[in-house]
Amino acid sequence: MYSTGCESMSEQVCASADATVLLVDDNPQNLKVLYETLKDKGYRLLIANDGKKALTLARRDRPEVILLDIMMPELDGYQVCQQLKANPETADSAVVFLSALDDVEAKVKGFSLGGADYISKPFQAAEVIARVKTHASVVRLERQLQQRNRQLESDQSRILNAISEGIYGLDASGDIIFANPAAEAIVRSSGDELIGSNFFLTHCRDWGCQGDEPGSESELPVQATCRLGTSEHRRGVTMTRPDGSVFSAEYRSSPKLEGDELLGAVVVFRDITEELEREAELKAAQDMVEEQREQLAHASRLSTLGEMAAGFAHEVNQPLTAITNYARVAMRLIDNDEVDLTLLRETLVKTEAQSHRASEVIRRIRQFVKKPASGKEVVPVAALLEDTRQFAEVDVRHNGGGVNVLVEDGVEDVMADPVQVQQVTLNLIRNALEATRAAGSSEPVNVTAVRTGNGFVRIDVTDRGTGLPEDAESKLFLPFYTTKPEGMGIGLPMCQSLIKSQGGEIGFERPEQGGARFYFTLPESSAAEPDALRHQAAE
Repeated sequence: MYSTGCESMSEQVCASADATVLLVDDNPQNLKVLYETLKDKGYRLLIANDGKKALTLARRDRPEVILLDIMMPELDGYQVCQQLKANPETADSAVVFLSALDDVEAKVKGFSLGGADYISKPFQAAEVIARVKTHASVVRLERQLQQRNRQLESDQSRILNAISEGIYGLDASGDIIFANPAAEAIVRSSGDELIGSNFFLTHCRDWGCQGDEPGSESELPVQATCRLGTSEHRRGVTMTRPDGSVFSAEYRSSPKLEGDELLGAVVVFRDITEELEREAELKAAQDMVEEQREQLAHASRLSTLGEMAAGFAHEVNQPLTAITNYARVAMRLIDNDEVDLTLLRETLVKTEAQSHRASEVIRRIRQFVKKPASGKEVVPVAALLEDTRQFAEVDVRHNGGGVNVLVEDGVEDVMADPVQVQQVTLNLIRNALEATRAAGSSEPVNVTAVRTGNGFVRIDVTDRGTGLPEDAESKLFLPFYTTKPEGMGIGLPMCQSLIKSQGGEIGFERPEQGGARFYFTLPESSAAEPDALRHQAAE
């Protein structure tokens, strides 16, 4: 050993070292030559004069490059290389053999033991520098890549462990090769038990097949992905746990591909048993609310009918009285010695007309009172509004004024429940008539229907009454809020509920000329959902 200008020649550290190089040779002169060649090249240089010391330094410092003499006592270069490559901590170091032997067999043996290169003695400085630089760069890049891969694997592991959904990695035959902690929790089994087991045998036992029968790929979960490379998304699939219990699952499976080769599938799944139960409970609650809403709407119609009863009695009484009178006239004509057949025919024709009039009044009453049997249907807007106007005749006589109906040209039929829409329209007309009377006006209430241009028909009910209060926006459609001294505050909230059930919207405006305008929209039949049209056709 001899001084090098640093602490000793056994270990030279350069502050700006990019790589560590271990020099191993039992000949001090060779070590000096190597050292002098590399000392100013930016490397951290380590010196060893025998195999044992070389192994110790290699394990401690993990050099990128080891320049290793072959011919050494005790442990020769081949033995040292063999031990270096057998140790995972030193296996990635680039071993460059140094030897005066220049025969092919020596080189082949060195390469077979894991050597990366070969430098013949006597050394050529340019060759040593070039080979060390090359191998140092390669090893450093490999180590950086390995570090990056380890970091990515660590990040991936943290992500997979944090995901609440179960994740399986499957090979092409469906064997589980990966399971994250969430998957273990969902299927109540450890990763050791899951990995290596077959997905279909483990989780599809209750399906009655393992995917071997013709056509079973389209039925068995994930089978199409593993066999055909088809992505899947299914919900409400029954899966079996290793302990025999079952659960409802939603899963997505994607194929693992390498080029055109199908390697298996990645399956992301979750237990939706409780979710399906909540959905069923919500559906039952919605059905109950819908039933109660219909019952309340029916009760509201009956209440309205009670208020209209006197007027309807008058309407029915008029044709019945006329029928009685015409019948008496006909009896007197028959009792005459000479029957005036012409006059008798006219009397009977008038009797029939009054009978039809009474029948029409009763038909309208029954239609308004009845509960809707099956919901929505295609309804002509003009006929619907005209029927509603006739219903409102009693209120017109009671409040004065009138009702004008105007349907814009080109207005399409709507998809709606006609009884419920009549109930809403009649309620708005009655409110408008009452507001008009309260304002001391005899202006008629205008009911108009126009197309909105986005698949809906808008129906407006406009009056010249007392108008709406300032806080109407926040309160008018709230249950039990009313501006009438005798009102219960049920009408407008009920109208809102009924129109929303038709797929429309309801609201109000303040016209510049005063009064109020209430409006609601209904979907055009051409824009209605196909299921609704099929339902009506089936009836």
